[in-house]
Amino acid sequence: MIHLALLRHGHTAWNRAGRIQGRTDIPLDDEARAQLAAQQLPAPWDRADLASSPLARAVETARLVAGRTPKTSFALMEMNWGQWEGLHGTDLKADPASGFRDIEDWGWHYTPPDGESPDSLRTRLIPWANNLNRDTVAVCHIGVMRVLLAHAIGWDFDGPAPFQVKRNRLYLLKISPNGWSALPDPTRLEPRL
Repeated sequence: MIHLALLRHGHTAWNRAGRIQGRTDIPLDDEARAQLAAQQLPAPWDRADLASSPLARAVETARLVAGRTPKTSFALMEMNWGQWEGLHGTDLKADPASGFRDIEDWGWHYTPPDGESPDSLRTRLIPWANNLNRDTVAVCHIGVMRVLLAHAIGWDFDGPAPFQVKRNRLYLLKISPNGWSALPDPTRLEPRL
């Protein structure tokens, strides 16, 4: 059995402005850097393998909380939001012609214009996770985390999400040949001593 801990990257200027980032490579902002530099991975996660999305905000988050460089994987890249990247979610939601939906109305096959569905993201994530051979911390994105958590607990993006993805917490999955499961309570990062 492998344990996989998921950590969302720190804030960026686009996060704070409510803009959809997707694969756009927006760096961490200075406040996020300061907050992350004051935290560290708790034991035993400080000794686990370290992976991240290749996007700068994830790589830098990993370096700050782990004190080492992660191994990057395209599989951990955020969902492609296509034509909606850079736009404000509130503006899209207010425009009935946009086709924008809340997460509880996606289903696995909802796709932004020229973007990627949760199912497409799952197709690239599950083989990556099933090939892990050691406990691993993966620093990634909210879309990646939603898909992996949904897969582990059986949520199908229909109805309210049975979890909230917050920052500075490790969301823990157990992966075995017999299936996946998620631990109910995330583990917080620790203050750096």
